Amino acid sequence: MTVQLLSPEGMPQPVPYHHVAVGTGARQVHVSGQISRGPDGTPLAPDDLAGQVAQALRNTATGLAGAGATFRDVVRLTFYVTHWAPEKIDAFMAGVESVATELDLPTPMPPASLIGVEYLFMPDVLVEVEATAVLD
Repeated sequence: MTVQLLSPEGMPQPVPYHHVAVGTGARQVHVSGQISRGPDGTPLAPDDLAGQVAQALRNTATGLAGAGATFRDVVRLTFYVTHWAPEKIDAFMAGVESVATELDLPTPMPPASLIGVEYLFMPDVLVEVEATAVLD
């Protein structure tokens, strides 16, 4: 599978993600919204946005691996963050950066959206991550 990540001239720079991903392959992998929970469902990193971002990305990596994919195959990431405010960006990015090497997360990341929401399905969930990958 080949994923080409692009940030064409004329698009806003710098951003922590690429604006465009071109994936060539025959199989798509969609990882549902992952949160900061351990394998047994135990909440991890309560009240810690950076910690929850890191764990949600770890869980996303586990889902990708289950389908034979890695973050290098990802063409799209979507982050949902409760009670989003611009001053939370440093904590959010700290969570991403804390696992970037561990998970071989490309930097800049694949095309990504960060969507502020009022509430996710449980009151302790601060962030949810979804991923789409393309494989041969």
